[in-house]
Amino acid sequence: MSVYHHKFEVRWSDIDANRHLANSTYVEYCAQTRMSFMSKNKMGLKELNRWGIGPVILHERYSFFREILMDQEVYVTLEIDGFSEDGAIYQFLHKFYLPDGTHCATSEAFGVWIDMMLRKSTTPPDDILEVLTKYKSENHKIFTREDIKALPFRAEDIDPALLNSI
Repeated sequence: MSVYHHKFEVRWSDIDANRHLANSTYVEYCAQTRMSFMSKNKMGLKELNRWGIGPVILHERYSFFREILMDQEVYVTLEIDGFSEDGAIYQFLHKFYLPDGTHCATSEAFGVWIDMMLRKSTTPPDDILEVLTKYKSENHKIFTREDIKALPFRAEDIDPALLNSI
């Protein structure tokens, strides 16, 4: 099991009116951590374009424990909290830490890989499955289509083509 880390320095533009890290910045830091992780693990834009696939986040959930303030350093970790047997469904687990080890927040990002031409879910290449396996969390889960159907959203809000392709 490996854990990926990405370091950020909190800028003026990252904070909100309460003078702490803005909710939207948590989302941006997680997305940047994922893309950095993917690039460093030979799953960057070049490889995704060659494979004709892309990652799609279906659901993201956050829990906040401690404030993160301007000019602080923050480390965002990434682990793979689970994936389906074929790797088509995945969940990234992110944790936000200060340099002293204070755990400030946690995020879970649940998603699927899609075929960029067909715009339907797809199975990723073995290269991706190897990376997902290398970064599995301690409490790694195996996901199925039923886990997607159990996500907290209204069925009428979902594109039927996406739902039927999973």
